[in-house]
Amino acid sequence: MLSKHITHQTSKNSNTFIYSTMARPTPASSMRNEHWMFDDAMNERIRSTHTPDGRVVDVTQVLQVTRNVLRHIIPNINLSMNGHIDASDDQTNLSAVDGALDALHKICCELSCKCSRGGDAHATTMAIFNMLSSYSWGAKVVLTLAAFAVNFGEFWLIAQLCTSNPLAKSVALLKQPDISEHSQTLKSHFDALSKLINAMFDVTKCIVELTQLHSSKYISIGEPPLSTAMAHIHTATYWIIASVVACTGQITGIIGMRHVFPIPTLEAWELSSLAHKVCSIHEHLQSGLRLCYERIDEKKLMEAFEHFKRTIETPQVDNLKILQNIFGKEENLLNPDRAEVCINVLRRKHVLLLISDLYISQEEIRVLEDVYKERVSSGLNYEIIWLPIVDRTTWNDDYDQEKFSKLQSIMSWYTVSQHVAIEPAVIKYIRGEWGFVKKPIAVTLSPQGKVLCPNALNMMWIWGNSAFPFSSEKEESFWKATPWTLDLLVGRLEPNLPTWVSQQKLVCFYGGVKMEWIESFTTATKAVAEALGIGIEMVYVGKKNASERVKKITGLIKEKELSRAWEENNVWFFWNLLESMLYSKNQHGKTIENDVIKQEVMTMLGYDSSKNGWAVFYTGSGGMVKANGEKVLSTMDKFDEWKNLAKQMGFVPALREKLEGAIPRHHCTRLILPSNGGRIPERVQCAECGRPMELNFLYRCCAE
Repeated sequence: MLSKHITHQTSKNSNTFIYSTMARPTPASSMRNEHWMFDDAMNERIRSTHTPDGRVVDVTQVLQVTRNVLRHIIPNINLSMNGHIDASDDQTNLSAVDGALDALHKICCELSCKCSRGGDAHATTMAIFNMLSSYSWGAKVVLTLAAFAVNFGEFWLIAQLCTSNPLAKSVALLKQPDISEHSQTLKSHFDALSKLINAMFDVTKCIVELTQLHSSKYISIGEPPLSTAMAHIHTATYWIIASVVACTGQITGIIGMRHVFPIPTLEAWELSSLAHKVCSIHEHLQSGLRLCYERIDEKKLMEAFEHFKRTIETPQVDNLKILQNIFGKEENLLNPDRAEVCINVLRRKHVLLLISDLYISQEEIRVLEDVYKERVSSGLNYEIIWLPIVDRTTWNDDYDQEKFSKLQSIMSWYTVSQHVAIEPAVIKYIRGEWGFVKKPIAVTLSPQGKVLCPNALNMMWIWGNSAFPFSSEKEESFWKATPWTLDLLVGRLEPNLPTWVSQQKLVCFYGGVKMEWIESFTTATKAVAEALGIGIEMVYVGKKNASERVKKITGLIKEKELSRAWEENNVWFFWNLLESMLYSKNQHGKTIENDVIKQEVMTMLGYDSSKNGWAVFYTGSGGMVKANGEKVLSTMDKFDEWKNLAKQMGFVPALREKLEGAIPRHHCTRLILPSNGGRIPERVQCAECGRPMELNFLYRCCAE
């Protein structure tokens, strides 16, 4: 490490520290060497003076008064008190620290006496250490800084009043020169002094904070990061006391100059050099404090998390305690009419916690609103509360607040009154236990506060209010009674389906965004239907996350009269319905090996993720058959090869048999699923060949 040799030089009028640095072998250490650190011998000398006897000094009060003294002397100085040290005013009652004030007066005398005589600055520093041996590190620096403020304050009072107060003028004639006449000459000197005082105050606050952390139950003095932060507190204390001695020496130097001006620039430079050293110490301590507070915040967060976890997993009389834990100090919500109401209005009600970030889509809000409004006609009594999950550290008061307010305005259910209403520990629970990442979820709470389902949005999308009370048991029972049919896919979106089936028409739903394929496919398919003499209805259902392209293609399809085409809202709901089915199945632990519906849904989503189109055919008697765009178009173009089979078996069975024998030698199938809290299927089969698919990660910024 670097060994610091401290000597002193006494000019005619002032004490001055001169710091020289001599390199020596560096012992193994994880900390980089700083120019303010000492060798082992010096460290031991300082520590040997520290024998605290447990006395308690309210250093915060003394530090506050010291701050106010220094701010009156140097108005532009930045002596802020942060949130970890309470601020007060000049009316502070210091009776509680009477014992410490005796020590403060002794330090004042030591500084005045030794510095005015041009004594050894290092010896004066160590003398103060010995004088304060019984005090904590924080008390040492605060009392020493306060003593300097007393001496500096007396000097400044006389300097300020000597032109208007006869007594002050007489004292000034006997004690110190009139510095007002030399303000420009002394400017650089006082600028350097101001910078050093500011740095001293910053380091003093850090030392006080570190010593106060000893009493925290969330951090241990014997373990990092507090033990690391405290490792050099004795060195920091030394430099504060040494800086006070240096500043006092400069003040007494000005007094001793009388009419000999200007102040040598060397002395101003030495103050600046010392300020740089103290600033470096402040950065070091501030870094350690930051790590300490991060550790404390982590422990507090974990404690609050465990408390909320116990509360929500413990049977309750009603749901009020759960809701109060979610919102913490926030007792009020905004009701659907945007009036502020107490959270008690939701007591003993079924409540859905709608959890999302600020990027929940208007389509999701619209669909949920339809279900929510239908509850009245269905005779159901439940409420929805929106819980926005936002990053407080990156919150933008302009952009994010506008987005938050806009979402509030279009929601017809209960919302929080402000974006920070949800407790951080609850957000941690929501992410960790309920699996929220980005895709909205709705957690169901019973009137007794029991979690009925960690995400009821899936069943609400699939079955609407018939799934009430939106419990996992209800969802499971619905799946047991639900077969894989076209009605499950499009029954809520295509009102003409029952009519087409009763008319024994061939029904085709298809998707994709390649207009050339769409024209070829629709033309070929209608030609096949005509050749077989059967009626056909074709419906274009677009593509997931491609609204602009789908709009354009829908317009062309209608213009060329190729087929029917769904409007944008139905297209969005269709693809989200498929995803909801998949996530619902995942939530119940279903796999493609033991669940036909999940297998079929993943095949459909796989078709959409590929670059080509796809199609599903259905007849009331022949069931369903599906294929990707390339295979189905090729099969339609080769209709002559299976025409007779179609006439014998029917269109759908014949097409199924033909497709099963038409696996191409090369294919590339993709399946893109949104991130959903880590609930990704472990094994996915290819929709074309049945082989296991590789898992890759795709990061996408633009949905288009």
